[in-house]
Amino acid sequence: MLKREKVRIIAIDGPASSGKSTTARLVAGRLGYLYLDTGAMYRAITLKALRAGVDLNDEKALEKLARDSTLRLSFENEVPRVFLNGEDVTSHIRSPEVSDSVSKVSAYAGVRGAMVALQREFASDIVGSASGGKEGGIVAEGRDIGTVVFPGAEVKIFLTCDLKERTKRRYLELASQGISRSPDEIRENLSKRDEIDSNRENSPLLEAEEAVVVDTTNLTIQEQVEEVLRCLNSDLEGT
Repeated sequence: MLKREKVRIIAIDGPASSGKSTTARLVAGRLGYLYLDTGAMYRAITLKALRAGVDLNDEKALEKLARDSTLRLSFENEVPRVFLNGEDVTSHIRSPEVSDSVSKVSAYAGVRGAMVALQREFASDIVGSASGGKEGGIVAEGRDIGTVVFPGAEVKIFLTCDLKERTKRRYLELASQGISRSPDEIRENLSKRDEIDSNRENSPLLEAEEAVVVDTTNLTIQEQVEEVLRCLNSDLEGT
């Protein structure tokens, strides 16, 4: 049996609006682990590029921008926060403008290389340390966590969800922020992001061979959390 203290990284992957972020954050809270939102890092770089007017077709410029950026993630009062060059950009990185462009920016090998290096550095700093959550582990979520960033993660989960339900979730999320977008616009954006994420040359969205697939289409957030924890316990008992 795999002892709980040996489980240091739980990888949760899946497409946009499948429930990764909220599920990973709540699972991390239940386990006493830290939550690593890798998507927020790509969003922060995309925000910086949009603000600076960088051509999103200029891979070299975007790679330089990514490597020259200072990113910090924190978890304050159970709320994850993202700092870009010292500025708290948490409330800015979920804008429709960033959402429309993040898949394009994150598809570039140079940008991904810079971010993956930071993600691994973050993990090495906290896993097993006193600051790495009271249990010394990470729940990391993204598109390529189990396949590229942390291929050695002890537990890998892949969340799926049909496009109609993901459109509904994204619509409600934006509405709660006072942002008006039609369901058709949202569906088109999600579909385009799926295509880019799944077909990009570098680190495409794929299920890891060892991943447990969880369909979240008809699950509440709490049910998603319980299912991931059940998968974790099942892996522990069966290893």
